Amino acid sequence: METLEFVIYPDGRVQETVTGIVGASCAEVTAAIEAQLGVVLHQESTSEYFALALNQSAEATTQVAFSDW
Repeated sequence: METLEFVIYPDGRVQETVTGIVGASCAEVTAAIEAQLGVVLHQESTSEYFALALNQSAEATTQVAFSDW
């Protein structure tokens, strides 16, 4: 499950935590929000950022043979 958590401090700072998004695509998800919030002072990547997304594909080969007997 993808979640974005925001903590807003009394001095106006905002802490954003993203979970459930694998790879660098989390930057795409948060880019518009960060642009509206202002200057990013610090960014720390989690292990999910460095994980590789698994792309599974299923391929089936069917061979049909008829015997001559």
